[in-house]
Amino acid sequence: MGDMPPGVTASNDGFDDIVWNILGQTYTLKQQSEASMAWHAVFPDGTFVPPHVHPTQDEFVYVLSGRYDLSLDGKDFVARAGDLVRMPKGLPHGIFNRSGETATSLFWVAPTRSLKTLFARIHNVPDPQQVVRIAAEHEVNFLPPPA
Repeated sequence: MGDMPPGVTASNDGFDDIVWNILGQTYTLKQQSEASMAWHAVFPDGTFVPPHVHPTQDEFVYVLSGRYDLSLDGKDFVARAGDLVRMPKGLPHGIFNRSGETATSLFWVAPTRSLKTLFARIHNVPDPQQVVRIAAEHEVNFLPPPA
């Protein structure tokens, strides 16, 4: 992955022209280095990332528009435009758009580890169970559904 080159990633562009479709959400890569990775995310209403854990990465979400309902370490939170969500490594978290409108945000993780490879592998994979299986190979561990 190497050092991050200086420059600007334009608002409608992906870094290296990379855009992923992950279970109905659009992730546009904005920056990557060994130390961190950032992407713009579009969550249509009704889409979500189920509760999961990153054992080796801190994750952040800066909400640009809309609203997210969050589960952070078993507690419920709401994040709106202008809010920053902090999800420390090892903390179970899930992100849900139940707002009735599209939500957009800037996500980033530190360090990157193998997250870019994971996103490339699950791009356009329609089966959530397959996504969960592949994610486990890249240090993202989804939690079983509640009983």
